[in-house]
Parts: sequence; structure tokens; C-alpha cells
Amino acid sequence: MADPTPEPTPDTAPPSWRSEDNRSPMLAPHPVTVPGSAHQHHDQIIIPDANTEITHVYLTFSIQLPSANTTMRSPSSPSTTQNAPPEPPNLKPFTNPLLWPRSLKLTMLTLSCIATFLTAYTAGAYSPPQLLLLHTLAHAHSTTAILGGISTFCLGFALAPMVLAPFSEMNGRYPVFVVAGIFFVLFQLACGLVTNLEGMLVARFFLGAGASVFSTMVGGVIADIWTKEERNTPMAVFSGAVLMGTGAGPLVSTVMTGRWGRTDGETGEVVQGVGAKWRWIFWHQAIMGAALMVALVLLFRESRGSVLLSRKARALNKWYDELEREGWFGVWVDEIETCGLEVGGTKVKDDKDHEEKSSGTTKTLKRIRWKVKEDEERSSLSNMIGTSVFRPFHLLFTEPVVFFFSLWAAFAWGVLYLTFGSVPLVFQRQYGWDIEHAGRVFAAMIVGAVLATAIGIWQENMLHHPKWRTAPVTASSSSSSQSSSSSDTEGPNFLPCSEPKHETSLSPSPCTTSSESFIWPLLRTHLPPTSPEARLYFTCLTATFLPIGLFIFGFTASPSCHWIAPTIGIGIATMGILSVYLAVFNYLADTYHRYASSALAAQNFCRNILGGIFPLVTAPLFTGIGEKGAGGVLGGVAVGLTAVPWVLVIWGEWIRGRSRFARELERT
Repeated sequence: MADPTPEPTPDTAPPSWRSEDNRSPMLAPHPVTVPGSAHQHHDQIIIPDANTEITHVYLTFSIQLPSANTTMRSPSSPSTTQNAPPEPPNLKPFTNPLLWPRSLKLTMLTLSCIATFLTAYTAGAYSPPQLLLLHTLAHAHSTTAILGGISTFCLGFALAPMVLAPFSEMNGRYPVFVVAGIFFVLFQLACGLVTNLEGMLVARFFLGAGASVFSTMVGGVIADIWTKEERNTPMAVFSGAVLMGTGAGPLVSTVMTGRWGRTDGETGEVVQGVGAKWRWIFWHQAIMGAALMVALVLLFRESRGSVLLSRKARALNKWYDELEREGWFGVWVDEIETCGLEVGGTKVKDDKDHEEKSSGTTKTLKRIRWKVKEDEERSSLSNMIGTSVFRPFHLLFTEPVVFFFSLWAAFAWGVLYLTFGSVPLVFQRQYGWDIEHAGRVFAAMIVGAVLATAIGIWQENMLHHPKWRTAPVTASSSSSSQSSSSSDTEGPNFLPCSEPKHETSLSPSPCTTSSESFIWPLLRTHLPPTSPEARLYFTCLTATFLPIGLFIFGFTASPSCHWIAPTIGIGIATMGILSVYLAVFNYLADTYHRYASSALAAQNFCRNILGGIFPLVTAPLFTGIGEKGAGGVLGGVAVGLTAVPWVLVIWGEWIRGRSRFARELERT
């Protein structure tokens, strides 16, 4: 990445505007002397006019903008024009998101995580009042039909991102977030107002479509504002918000259902008055969604880089047009430049160029307009939607990595949605609890999500451990570098246990231990921290939490065991689910790069389809084969899928070598 504050070059031209960070809010022109050497006279400079050819240049965040001509007016300009040039645009809103201040990044992450939390909260809050919905909604004949609301919610959640992704690419994330938020609030209100089953199923579908943006596109926002090396911690926090929301939703909903949703013992009808307050299960979510919408409108910033560059190019081009209408033609560029971006025989300087210009460098005026490469490569909206729908399924059925990761994530997500019905059912059957007391078990999911988030952050820190990433300085290497300056010893990779550079003794350092001399080289050799599979090293272990938690939940849920045992099983399984979720996202993003959105869309589709199916089979599964049988079956499947990360850690490079997409990305 270019240095955000490069040293100014000694020149008489107006100060260049660094589009990398735009620390100045306004790019005000200043009266200056004519650029060039001392021997370059005013009358030697050719001033462009309206007939001069315009050169189009690709704009990037690393380009150092050339200075606009505000000192020499074209002789062909009318004499009636104003003397002062038009005010330049404010380019600060178009700053590279990777260089945003930490406070702004944390604000964006907080808003995104709150939105994700509410999305998961909505998914989990629907199941507890199913009996109330059965007695209230017309044409509802079974709880299975009522639980179809979870299925339609997941269907909207699975399909909408494939259609909305092209709109995000063209118009940015901000408008998609706002429009989706409006859908989220309106159809949340509709869920509390409908009077028949059909209306509820339709409302839940569009609610899922709106909620999907707050989950699937948050990963894109994180990728926009954090580099690959910094991304894991915010991704862990985001994933933790998902799991905490799925625990908080049913936790609150069971309390509201138990206290407000009473039915008449004889007729089965919902008691009016106090009993009708159960509709607030949906309305209070609409209120929270509306509050989030206000925060998004006021605080959320556009983060998609290509969209910001397009807006920046339009702002600059509009200003150039205004300057030229007043007779100020061209921008100052170097006629001879050792490096930079070529512009039709001249070069526009890049921020990565820190070389000093010679005193004989000649400045010249060129008419330019900016363009963005992504805009030219973008096809029509219909083609983009077609690609967005087709490519995920193409990857799903042609890429083994995408297929098995999608299957793994889908099963984990299905287990997560299965808990919405299984927890109240099991604790009512085995311990005789009412729905309110059974719902308190969902607090274990929140605790598990918090612990798993902390583990996710810790494992990323371990991958960046200096002894894992780089070998310590040895005596032989230090003796060969005695000519190096002593300041090099204290560089970013300096280790306290390294031998001083002037030492030639081959004896180990006093602080070197046998474990340090054995473990770290072994890890660097067999588990390199820079490979894509590094994202899976710890997951090979933490993913086992899912089958372990399922076995504990299934085999301890009985009156002879304390209720805390199956509750702990739920918390451990939640930790495994979050581990799977985080590993799948990071590995697919690191492996498929520009195809990552399609690979992630494939796993998102599978994940939500299975998440919509599992709640429908929860009651038949647990009542048919019992808690032990259900726990054994689910845990056994989870054990088999836990082999997925192990296979990739061992043979990942070979598998990627056989992937057409991965080979293409490596070549480019």
C-alpha cells in the first residue's frame, strides 16, 4: 500500500493532491509560478484549448492527482469570464476505505454487527410463539405449517443476495443497506398484523430478503475497510454477533410468549387483552429495526472502493469542465518521468514514486479526464444478475472445495436452526419446564458465541506470532551480516532471543529453550502461516466442538442428569458452529479472490436452505427416535464433516492445483 503521507517533491508547481487519503478537506488552488525548470520560459509552454485532444486515464487510490492549471488562461477564452478559477471539489468523502481512521472503521463495524444481530434475532424469535400463531392465523392447521415461516424466511435469505449483489456493485453498499432496511422494518410490522397463514408466509419471505443484506453484505463491508491480514478479528466479531442474535431472539421471545401469549384451556383460542400482546414479539423488532435505520442513514458510509472511485472521477471531471469553461485548460504533468502512470506519452505520478525529480524536469499541460476500470468492465444489469445467479451454482457443482465447505456450513447452520425448536421441546419433555424457563437455556448460545469469538481472535494472533512467521536470527546468519548497521537489529522482526549481530559464537542464546528450537521450525515447515490453509489449522480442533456438543446434549438430556449438562452441550455446539462459519468465510475469500462473492453466495444458499428445512423435522426427529438417538445421528454426521478441514490442510495445495478457478487466479 502506498505511503499515506509521502514526502513533497521540490517543485514550483501547485501542491499535488494525494487521493490516497485526502487529509485536506478542500483542494484549493493557489497562485504559483509556472512549473518547470528555471530555463523554461512562460512563452515556451503550450496552453491547451477546447480543440486539444483529451486523454482518458484510469483513476486508482494510489494515483497522486496532478495539479490543475489555475495560473495560465487560454488565449482563446472570452474576456468576460471571471478572474478566479472555480472552487475545487471536496475529495475527502472519496478517501480509500482502507485508510479510514480507526474510529470510523469501528463505527462501521458496530453498525454492521448490530444489523447482523437483529437479523439473527429475527430468525430465532419466530419459533417460540408457534402455538399462538396456530390458534390465531386463519388456514393454519398444524405447527409444521406455521414453521413454514422459517422456511420462507430462509428462502428469501438465500435468493435475495444473488439479485442484490449486482446493485451493490453498481450503486454501492449504502443504498442497498438503506432499501433493505426499509423492507426489513415494513415486513416486520406486517408479521404482527397479518391474520392468515398465507400472509405470514409471504411477509416472512420478504422479511428474509431484506434481512439477508445485513448478513451477507457485512462480509463485503469488512473486506472493504480492512486488509486481508487485519480482517479476521472484525470477522470474528461479526460471526459472534450472528450467533449471539440467534440465542437472544428465542430467549426474549420465549419470555414474551410465556407471559403474554395465554390461550383458553377449553377453546384453545388466544385470550384477548393480555394474551393478544404476543404480537409485540414482532412489533418490538420493528422498533429496533427503525432505530437501526436512523443510525444507518446518519452514520453509515459508502465503503465500496470502485463506487467511491467512480464518484471521485465524476467530481474531478465536472470540475475540469468548469475550469475549461472559464478558460483554465489542462493539468500539469511531467513530460519526462522515471516512473508513474503513462498518459499518452506523458506520465501521471503515482504515490509509490518517491524519487526526486531532477531540476531539468519539464512540466507540460495536458487535458485529461478520469475513468475507472471497473466501470468499463461492468456488463449490463441483466447480464450481471444472470452471472450472479449462475456462477454460484457453477462453483458449487464444479469446485470440490466450494461443495464440501457449503455442505459443512449448511449442516452447521441447520443444527443452529434446529435448536429453535429442539431446546423448548427437549426441556419440556424431560424436565417438565414451561416455555419461558426452557427458553433461558438459549443464554448458553450467547455465552458460547462470546467464547468462540475470543478464541477466533486469539488464533489469528497466534498465526501472526513472529516466531511462527519468521525464523530467528542464527549465529551463522549474524556473522554474515556484520556489515549491517546496528539499527537493523531492532527492526519489526527482531526477536529478544536472537544473537547480537557481532556475536559469532555457535552456542545457543540463554533464553533459547528446546521447545522454541523444535516447535517453531516444525510449524513453519509443515504448517506455513501464509498459505490459505492457515485459516483452517485451529479449525481442525475447534470444529470438533460441534459433534462434542451434540453428543453431550443428546445423551445427557434426561431427568437423571442435571439440566446444566445439556445446556453446556448447547453452548459447546454453538462454539463449533461459529468456528465453522468463520473458517468457511475466510478460506473461500482467501482462495477465490475475485470469485469469492460467488463462492460465498453458494455456501449462503446451501446454508439457508438447510436452515429452513431442519426446523420442519425437529419434532418428528426428537419424538420419533428420542433425544439420545437424535443427538447420536446429528453428532455422527458432524464427526464425518469435521474431516473437511483436515483434508484441506493436508492436501489443500494439490486440490487447489486441480481447480480451474484457483489456477486462473494464481496466473493473474
